Amino acid sequence: MEETTSHQVEPSFLDANGAAHRPDIGPGSPLGMVVGGSLSEGIEVRLDSGASTEDIQAGAFVTIQGEQRRFFGMVSDVELGSADPHLRTLPPDVADPFVARVLSGTAAFGAFRMRPRLVLPRIAGLPRESQGQGGGIAPARTVPAHFSRAFKASDADVAQVFGSEDARHFWVGNPLDMETRVCLDMDTFVQRSNGVFGKSGTGKSFLTRLLLAGVLQKSGAVSLIFDMHSEYGWQGVDPEQARTVKGLKQHFPSRVAVFTLDPESSRTRGVPVEAEVRVSYQEIQPEDVELIASTLRLTPLGVQAAYRLPRHLGPGWLEAFLKLDGDNAIDELAGRMGENPSTLGALRRRLDRLGRMPFLVPHAPEEPLRRILDSLERGLHVVLEFGSHGRSLEAYMLVANLLTRRIHQRYVQLVEEAQGRNEKGPRPLVICIEEAHRFLEPSVASQTIFDTIAREMRKYNVTLLVIDQRPSGIDPDVMSQIGTRIVYPLNDDSDISAVLSGVGDGRELRGVLAGLESRQQALIFGHAVPIPVVVRVREYGSAASYEELTRGARGQSPAAHVRAGKEEEDELFG
Repeated sequence: MEETTSHQVEPSFLDANGAAHRPDIGPGSPLGMVVGGSLSEGIEVRLDSGASTEDIQAGAFVTIQGEQRRFFGMVSDVELGSADPHLRTLPPDVADPFVARVLSGTAAFGAFRMRPRLVLPRIAGLPRESQGQGGGIAPARTVPAHFSRAFKASDADVAQVFGSEDARHFWVGNPLDMETRVCLDMDTFVQRSNGVFGKSGTGKSFLTRLLLAGVLQKSGAVSLIFDMHSEYGWQGVDPEQARTVKGLKQHFPSRVAVFTLDPESSRTRGVPVEAEVRVSYQEIQPEDVELIASTLRLTPLGVQAAYRLPRHLGPGWLEAFLKLDGDNAIDELAGRMGENPSTLGALRRRLDRLGRMPFLVPHAPEEPLRRILDSLERGLHVVLEFGSHGRSLEAYMLVANLLTRRIHQRYVQLVEEAQGRNEKGPRPLVICIEEAHRFLEPSVASQTIFDTIAREMRKYNVTLLVIDQRPSGIDPDVMSQIGTRIVYPLNDDSDISAVLSGVGDGRELRGVLAGLESRQQALIFGHAVPIPVVVRVREYGSAASYEELTRGARGQSPAAHVRAGKEEEDELFG
């Protein structure tokens, strides 16, 4: 008689061939029970035997059904535990399915940590208007009891926390392992300055296009985009797939105006522009020269000399200085200023790079700048393309600082006039800049208008959207003013520390950030979201994604949208 042994019985999580198999752990599925933890360090949840640590990702959403409340939070860490310390040094032979079944979930088990952040209505997905007194969403100030059950958050839970697409909420992506949509309240988003951070190649420009489209569609704000690489206005390039992608002007032709510093580049690329922008020498101040001192390789003595030149050469100091011809003229000016001739000579050679910028002219027409301001005040979103000049960092920094200073003065005037008449001020303005650390690094931040805007311009209805791969280079005081931070993976530990500075749960978010994939996954936290969230950023670049992006805003066919845009353009710009 053949002997039958108990180890021939197959565990429920093995298939007929003995291969590991577990049921799908989808939204709403049970995961385990609370076995410990605290409000500050997070709750420890021990997984059920039918759940695996491989089903749980850092950044995933979880709910815990307590005795009186239902808690919502994000997984911050996934752990492997054992009841017997000898398992670490003398692991068993688990080739036998019976042994694997006995040990899994008992002597050896999986666990995760989740910090409760919100208390939800006890009935998942209950409409806000039906929640009654005390039944709404609130911050979590306590923890669930021992042995409370934990579940993967459902689509209804996520929609309840982040809102659904409507006139204010814009879809930016999906939570990990979920198809429901995470939305930003764009009216809240534009109330403060915001930042998109991540190492090169993670997809910052794609997300920025989406955010700018969200500002355009779902808020009352307008945006001014300093388009360093000419990719936000008409079209950009996806280097990963070697294809072009549409810019804002193609999606919303009647709502976006493109200006250019390089008309030849715009014509070559077939970009319809409203006007060519020129800048007068007299617009440039010594503060602007100090801003680009490092790229011009100016010494501190050279910067000091630049500050003294206007006192001797007048408002047109730069043009007059660049016109000095020969060593004798430099020596004569140095004698009048009490300056070292070699210092002035070096400064003259360095500033000559500005004189070779074709958009910098002795007398620039006011019309293009006036049209930019008029466009913003009428509700148009403005893209300033730099074309080939975008390859010159000093040109980008110089023009962005100059024009933003003009706009700052105008908005301060408009707000003060409106306050004097007890009227509503100008519509909110979002200024978008790349390479933000160049403007906001501690050594030069005080010389830039962007520092002023980040610190105090919210009261004048102007905020920033900064895009950068080096957040550690931004002045910490300025970084503290960044309301919502959207972070792709970062390599440098100092950059990670900078982007998480001032965040109470920075250690927890550091672990979540470390687990992000190199592209299309981002961590969002701050002013515009109720709790931190990891999202797979929505697609941008396919025909389907374009249709999805513009459908909700227009309520008409693409062809009709283009026709309407052309008619409105003709009316606005003649």
